[in-house]
Amino acid sequence: MYELPIIANAEPRSRKPEWLKVRLPMGENYRNVRNIVDEFKLHTICQSGSCPNMGECWGAGTATFMILGNVCTRSCSFCAVKTGRPNEYDDDEPRRVAEAIWLMKVKHAVITSVNRDELKDRGAEIWYQTVRQVKERSPETTIETLIPDTKANWEALERMISAGQEVVSHNMETVPRLYRKVRPQAKYERSLEQIQRTKDYGKRTKTGIMLGLGETQEEVHQAMDDLVAHGCDVLTLGQYLQPTKMHLEVAEFVHPDQFAAYKEVGMQKGFKYVESGPLVRSSYHAERHLL
Repeated sequence: MYELPIIANAEPRSRKPEWLKVRLPMGENYRNVRNIVDEFKLHTICQSGSCPNMGECWGAGTATFMILGNVCTRSCSFCAVKTGRPNEYDDDEPRRVAEAIWLMKVKHAVITSVNRDELKDRGAEIWYQTVRQVKERSPETTIETLIPDTKANWEALERMISAGQEVVSHNMETVPRLYRKVRPQAKYERSLEQIQRTKDYGKRTKTGIMLGLGETQEEVHQAMDDLVAHGCDVLTLGQYLQPTKMHLEVAEFVHPDQFAAYKEVGMQKGFKYVESGPLVRSSYHAERHLL
């Protein structure tokens, strides 16, 4: 019932196909966003994660803010964010994020963070204060928080998601067979439980999976079933792109038709919304995921 067409990969793995080419960032809105980010000494996953949509999103006056610094305690083999021992913990960061979002007149804000496994509360207090202060400064702004794995610290999770955000996202990233290679310090079942607990708290839940890492169609279908069974409302599917030669190589450039077919399958399986395409990232068109 859910069999997808096999789309031939016409391009070598080392060369991006035409459908992955993006515009260079430019324009007045792009410069305004960059100036605000620089002025308030903020981090964005757009920059730290080498997002291919930065030109489009910043050109539209939006950005995904990354709190708790720009050094992650995890060493995921797909991610361009720096890995190491963080030394940044800024109590004033929530105020600056709130001020930047107000100045940018953002209608729907997306906030994420690095993993801070060395902190007892995993950074939950900064998360809580950031969302609260954005809501106080811009009460009409809706918020999606893309939160990290709390390593089963469920008190920290509750603090992170209790500040009034409309959507809570936590990315699975890949299928369980590839976890040891892709997310060596994470656990597939633990992330599923985090999504379930978030749903039980009453939040709209969301996750993202990268394709092109060597997963099979059957594994993607099973991951969809697992997510629906654990209360996930929204799924994003996008193409993995190798950020540097030190990261995992791309196993396959998945054709846009395949992404379209996955979207249809996901909707049939019970997701409320599926965003699926080669350039889709967690925060891409995030305002659509509210309803």
